Amino acid sequence: MTPSEIMSLIEEKGIEFVDFKFADLLGAWQHYSVPARQLSEKTFTEGLGFDGSSIRGWRAIHQSDMLMIPDPATAWLDSFFEAPTLGIICSVHDPVTGEPYTRDPRSVAEKAQLHLKESGVADVAYFGPEPEFFVFDAVRCAYEPCPGFHQVDPE
Repeated sequence: MTPSEIMSLIEEKGIEFVDFKFADLLGAWQHYSVPARQLSEKTFTEGLGFDGSSIRGWRAIHQSDMLMIPDPATAWLDSFFEAPTLGIICSVHDPVTGEPYTRDPRSVAEKAQLHLKESGVADVAYFGPEPEFFVFDAVRCAYEPCPGFHQVDPE
């Protein structure tokens, strides 16, 4: 989708909120939502500011300003919100230099893909999440000088 198509979709579907998302260094989703009326086509080029010191392992407080640039190709209707919400994945950039942030997983993947292509190793690279979760009925543990244990009880 293009930014103008997204603006039309918001109008057409009655979208109330836009949830901007990016992954941190450890792969956890970070996000914040704004009312859809605050979104404009400029948002896709100018980005949205946020505090990078709040993301573990990213920035110190004295250099915390960061910029999220929404990728219109990643927009989807997010069914997990009660109000009609559009989810968009963003790339993270330094607001001063405009360069992609070196600890943004999207930036790392893009650099890796470019390296593979330029070095002649491969034309295409596929990246994706590894969905993994565990469901246990109980987890107990104790770690003392003598003894220590952990016990996981799945049904």
